[in-house]
Amino acid sequence: MLSLAVPGRSWAHRLPAGVKLIGLAVASTALFPVGDLRILAVSLVVALALTASLGPAVLKQTFRLIRPLWFMVGLLIAFHVIFGQVAEGVATALRLVTLVLLANVVTMTTPLKVMMGLVSRLLTPLRPLGVNPRAVSVAMGMVIRFTPVLLERAELVRESWRARSIRPGRWRLVAPIGAAVLDDADRVADALRARGGVAAVH
Repeated sequence: MLSLAVPGRSWAHRLPAGVKLIGLAVASTALFPVGDLRILAVSLVVALALTASLGPAVLKQTFRLIRPLWFMVGLLIAFHVIFGQVAEGVATALRLVTLVLLANVVTMTTPLKVMMGLVSRLLTPLRPLGVNPRAVSVAMGMVIRFTPVLLERAELVRESWRARSIRPGRWRLVAPIGAAVLDDADRVADALRARGGVAAVH
């Protein structure tokens, strides 16, 4: 999931959050076993059409946010090419981009507070089993909130590399991006501890 909610009155904004999450879950479950490139390509076109239906501003923002994702897609395809699995690599890339776009449609049309509240309510029956609904909903909210931040951080690392070297970064960027992600995780953890932990977060 790439972005936070964008105000609007589209069909997706009017759908209940539960319906959108169920639809996303069904789509994810249906796409994972699919290996036919034609079906995956059609799924990607559908995901792009759904994104475009939210308006040109949302479509432009989506393409801006998804740009750093191409680095991960490139790594995936390169890995499969090395092992002679080109078709599998392309299928994985199509599946990944499609699911990211679909998840982005959900997050762009659902306020984060609503999403977290829904997840917390859905997990409440599991509380006797030791599940902390509040902790899970906060974790999910943090993933949604910080994924675009981390993708932008990856793009900054790539731009920094291009400014210092004519060679493509590729695998050399994995370490600095990983270090940046871990540094952000430490900062977030410190902020949560300073506020009394997940139980105190509102």
